[in-house]
Amino acid sequence: MILTIDEAARFAGEAQARGQRVVLTNGVFDLLHPGHVRYLETARARGDVLIVAVNSDRSVRAIKGPTRPVIPERERAEIIAALRAVDAAVIIDDETTQPVVDRLKPDVVVTATDVPIEQGWSSSAIIKKAQSVPGR
Repeated sequence: MILTIDEAARFAGEAQARGQRVVLTNGVFDLLHPGHVRYLETARARGDVLIVAVNSDRSVRAIKGPTRPVIPERERAEIIAALRAVDAAVIIDDETTQPVVDRLKPDVVVTATDVPIEQGWSSSAIIKKAQSVPGR
């Protein structure tokens, strides 16, 4: 499900009131690949409920440049929300996660640096793996 920031804060609070551990992570998730799925599964394993903050189109342009994103924010959020590991997605319009962390007050925040590169979560990890294949 895709939630507004207010709905996500309520959702997180209700989960915590039931004794569940809420995990928050974020990303652009443009051109979804298996590394993204592995990353989200790893994040989910750190708690009971996973909320994913998806960067808005405006914030993606600020972070990655004027030609991005390829997929519009609502579609990216819909794809992320449909993944088995994800309980909810929320679109954020900030370049950092601090505002959504402050608002949702998750028990755990998972960032890209929390997931070993061997798990291949990132585009850069996938590119590194592809470049290390013999004959390339």
